[in-house]
Amino acid sequence: MDITIRRGTADDSGAVAELHALSWRTTYTGIVPARALGDGLTAERHEVWALRLAVDYGEPANTPELLIAEQAGSTVGFAYAVPQPDGRVLIDNLHVRPDRTGGGIGRALLDAVRLHVAECHPGADLYLEVLRDNTRAVAFYEREGGHRTAEQEGVFPGGYVLPEYEYTWPAATLTVGSRR
Repeated sequence: MDITIRRGTADDSGAVAELHALSWRTTYTGIVPARALGDGLTAERHEVWALRLAVDYGEPANTPELLIAEQAGSTVGFAYAVPQPDGRVLIDNLHVRPDRTGGGIGRALLDAVRLHVAECHPGADLYLEVLRDNTRAVAFYEREGGHRTAEQEGVFPGGYVLPEYEYTWPAATLTVGSRR
């Protein structure tokens, strides 16, 4: 089935929040304390995405980019790229519906982010942070050419400190489908 990638809008906040909570509950069970994935998660994600998509970030160079993956008119994934003060661009989120993983949606989203950064932030490196124990995502980012550039501790909502890796795609490698 064809995957369509489009720019997200404030109208997507509900679908993104629902998918985000579902993805966390599926992927992070056993990695993140159960309390962080509990009853308030979906409401909290709704608040976060409504705010993120309503804020005026000013200059386009400072504005995050939400990319939505759709199949048959349904949101099946999203990525959120955020320009950083150090000149890099952070993939703050890249999630695929748990029942759709392994079908190329994540790769299509990553390719769209790479293209966006190459076109809108020339010379910027692209990076992300991933929980160390999210082994499926770690393997995906390594297959897709990400270079592990740091090991650190990240603070998860609720104040939980968890080990994570940083993966970087240098600016020179940001072409669609590039796995250098």
